Amino acid sequence: AGFSVAQKPFGATYVWSSIINTLQTQVEVKRRRHHLKRHNDCFVGSEAVDVIFSHLIQNKYFGDVDIPRAKVVRVCQALMDYKVFEAVPTKVFGKDKKPTFEDSSCSLYRFTTVPSQDSQSGKENKLYSPSRYSGALFKSSDIKSASLEDLWENLSLKPTNSPPVNISATLSPQVINEVWQEETIGRLLQLVDLPLLDSLLKQQEVVSKVPQPKGQPDLVNSSNYLDRGILKAYSDSQEDEWLSAATDCLEYLPDQMVVDISRNFPEQPERIDLVKELLFDAIGKYYSSREPLLNHLSDVHNGIAELLVNGKTEIALEATQLFLKLLDSQNREEFRRLLYFMAGAAHPSEFKLQKESDNRMVVKRIFSKAIVDNKNLSKGKTDLLVLFLMDHQKDVFKIPGTLHKIVSVKLMAIQKGRDPNRDTGYIYCQRIDQSDYSDHTQKTTKDELMNLLKTIDEDSKLSAKEKKKLLGQFYKCHPDIFIEYFGD
Repeated sequence: AGFSVAQKPFGATYVWSSIINTLQTQVEVKRRRHHLKRHNDCFVGSEAVDVIFSHLIQNKYFGDVDIPRAKVVRVCQALMDYKVFEAVPTKVFGKDKKPTFEDSSCSLYRFTTVPSQDSQSGKENKLYSPSRYSGALFKSSDIKSASLEDLWENLSLKPTNSPPVNISATLSPQVINEVWQEETIGRLLQLVDLPLLDSLLKQQEVVSKVPQPKGQPDLVNSSNYLDRGILKAYSDSQEDEWLSAATDCLEYLPDQMVVDISRNFPEQPERIDLVKELLFDAIGKYYSSREPLLNHLSDVHNGIAELLVNGKTEIALEATQLFLKLLDSQNREEFRRLLYFMAGAAHPSEFKLQKESDNRMVVKRIFSKAIVDNKNLSKGKTDLLVLFLMDHQKDVFKIPGTLHKIVSVKLMAIQKGRDPNRDTGYIYCQRIDQSDYSDHTQKTTKDELMNLLKTIDEDSKLSAKEKKKLLGQFYKCHPDIFIEYFGD
């Protein structure tokens, strides 16, 4: 049976423990690659935010308060501060980066050991992750309830006294993923006018197993590991965002291109302008011949471009976020890195790419076809769409709050055994019961027949013979309507 937070002795502690329990059981933990290394049992920062955000809304711990994503990021930061999980070490010349939580698809984290009674007796702690998780809540007895109360107070959130919490009902990751996919498509249809739905319907059937992009090597077994390592080390030593973004893109370039970059490296490494010129030419050459990254749902391209043409920037941004949510994970990550590099390279204060051209226009011209190559989209709309993506590269990969709410409502309905489609938030149609439908059908049919009869009777263009013939046919099929209109 469900129970409310108010019935718990320490509301803040209970909410805290339930968040940790949900994160440990629902976030995807697997072996992942970060730059040139592979790390076991890691999860992604943005996915952790998604899981906790959905959990807080679904269980309504704070009532109907609208929770911004930024506050969920701060909750994740607190979880990291309390050593629930830690950032995967990424050393740069012996120095660890600051332990700041990042809402990013490239930031990796790992669950730490969970304090238990055994730890006091010298026994080794166990690593808790979804693959090893036994179902128990995180032991938060070592964290004072007052400090947790302060956390919610600082976030302007306080546990409400009313929401019921059902901890026995759980949903499988498959169900959750299907709901996300379905509701993303549904919300996108609300924002973008599409001539045909075939592409969206096919998208719903796409299996998540996507082959590794052409040219992306297995860096662990690659004979060119050293060349990539040298380039990465140089990039880290410069602490330059432009170089860092370019190095991230190199992971998708074929081995031979990376070897060429390494072999043609300037004899004067301090000439960063020469290094940037070399990197930009190589990345531009690769992506000028690569298949477009956004080759899915081509009908949506024109829909978003139309929104931009009409000045509906906010709606276009949400539609783009939904559109990219439907992109497979590998292409999504590659596109995120490329777009980040493009935005940096296009900045007017950065390295001058071509003497007589603006950086922004050079980047657009070189990389447009690697992003969108749609024959049904005019060049003007293509340019508008690419520039929009560059200008909003920090926001286009975020999950819209509207979608979070829609998904949470549906997941809650499924969890409680209700009809999941009853309160989806869509405005396509209104559900009516069978008797109302029958009455409405009969009334509408009668009204239309009456209008048809009136049209025949009042049509001055019909001859007396044609009118008599049509009225006779009508009387034969619908005598009741005929008698009601003309009388006995």
